[in-house]
Amino acid sequence: MLIVAIEKTKRGVKRRSTPKANPLSRPNGSRFAEAAACLAEIGKGFHARGWVLGTSGNFSAVISREPLRLAITSTGLDKGSLAPAQFLEMDEAANVVHGDGRPSAEALLHIAIARGVDAGAVLHTHSVWSTVLSGSHASQGGIALQGYEMLKGLEGVRTHKHREWLPILENSQDMIELGERVSKTLRESPGIHGFLLREHGLYTWGAGLQEAKRHVEILEFLMEVLVRSGAAQSA
Repeated sequence: MLIVAIEKTKRGVKRRSTPKANPLSRPNGSRFAEAAACLAEIGKGFHARGWVLGTSGNFSAVISREPLRLAITSTGLDKGSLAPAQFLEMDEAANVVHGDGRPSAEALLHIAIARGVDAGAVLHTHSVWSTVLSGSHASQGGIALQGYEMLKGLEGVRTHKHREWLPILENSQDMIELGERVSKTLRESPGIHGFLLREHGLYTWGAGLQEAKRHVEILEFLMEVLVRSGAAQSA
């Protein structure tokens, strides 16, 4: 894309073309664009499955470690019609450094997870299954998933006999305090692949976007199995 500059010469006016600054040439520009495009497609897929209806859910991907920078959804969006232009670049204090809009207050949880388990992507869904189970099992502090072949799709899991613990944290509007509890949970439960917020939804992550997406699909599948089969009472 070109902009036209006007330059006066002895013979009159001369048009001089100079290149317009490319937004992808800024630091993290190309990584941000790639992450935003992938996250938009993932969000639309999750919406089609009923996991992020209304304006629920939020997604992020790390595009820089030092300093920490994330591409993240702007708040209040219909995830069924996400576009790359609706994503923001955010720093480690949840300040927007590029893009229009503001991230959800839950952005602080994304930062806590990215730091706590060195995640490359964090995905948050609001399915019926996670809402039901996180409410019915809150008093137990979590829910155990064991004996299912689908567990082998979780990173590092090699057998269906694996016991996956999905902690349930009390929800809060105080995101600083909740972020601290998330960090504490990640320290005290090494090896987990996700957690639930009570009557709210699922948070999971991965080294990259495809791994995080796979973890959402597996955990959402297993939670649906528990609710539909009635096995949740003994899980």
